[in-house]
Amino acid sequence: MVLAAGLGTRMRPLTDDRPKALVEVNGKALIDHMLDRLADAGVTTAVVNVHAFADRLEAHLANRTAAPKIVISDERGELLETGGGVKKARALLGDDPIYVANIDAVWTEDGLPALDALSAAYDPATMDACLLLAPLERSLGFDGPGDMFLDKGLARFRGEAPSAPYAFAGVHITRPSVVDGEPDGPFSLSKLWRIMAAQGRLGAVVLDGFWMHVGDPRARGAAQQRLEAQP
Repeated sequence: MVLAAGLGTRMRPLTDDRPKALVEVNGKALIDHMLDRLADAGVTTAVVNVHAFADRLEAHLANRTAAPKIVISDERGELLETGGGVKKARALLGDDPIYVANIDAVWTEDGLPALDALSAAYDPATMDACLLLAPLERSLGFDGPGDMFLDKGLARFRGEAPSAPYAFAGVHITRPSVVDGEPDGPFSLSKLWRIMAAQGRLGAVVLDGFWMHVGDPRARGAAQQRLEAQP
């Protein structure tokens, strides 16, 4: 599932006439960066939620000729945040583990492809979710002291610590059923992750590459420069 329904307020004025998903970096819309990564990982169908400028985003997706096949989850009536978006799309997602991806994450890869590494690290017997993490020293566009610690393949939230070495890189694997006990309406998946972490069931793997969080125009410009400089 690709989470593309957000308002993109921090990306204004670039989102005055389009959803954040259609802001371009290095000549490609953010959502296409993510969909192409998912296709490379073998994903054949992606559920995409829409809200802001939904008609324009749907038209863009309808014009894609490359994999994956797109199925729309319509949130025009109410913006549901990450968890609520997955809950609304629940019937479209089936019961097998899925990637859940933000559209403001772009990265380069030095070793094993990130989504392949994430899939290899995910153990459904011991994990309820597995997050892709980025080392802060190999990232741009992320403002803050870090999100997570990592210990023997399990993620732990920063809590009261002044800093942590990793940021959530915008993609994780989980079973869609993790939202089944939640009420309909807006809620964040991070609420569920904190429960998983406390139970020792929140896995994580570190990106072998450079991560760019494209959350505002300045970060978009920095990501553009870095990608243009890639050989």
